[in-house]
Amino acid sequence: MLSPDELAAVDDFRFKHRMPTRAAAVRELLKFGLTAAGVDAKAGVKSSDFGVFGRGPEGHTSSDPDNGSED
Repeated sequence: MLSPDELAAVDDFRFKHRMPTRAAAVRELLKFGLTAAGVDAKAGVKSSDFGVFGRGPEGHTSSDPDNGSED
């Protein structure tokens, strides 16, 4: 949850940098913050690469045990 002032700051950043969505602006700001804190914020890494389910970079496949298929 963001305060109204924080949301306004995110939106100002978004529009100033011509970003397509608020989510894109938040991701970019997180990347800046992580980099400033000395964390390697690798670009292009998908959240599914860190998931606990049987998914990989291609997402669900018919052989995934958690997708309801018995292939």
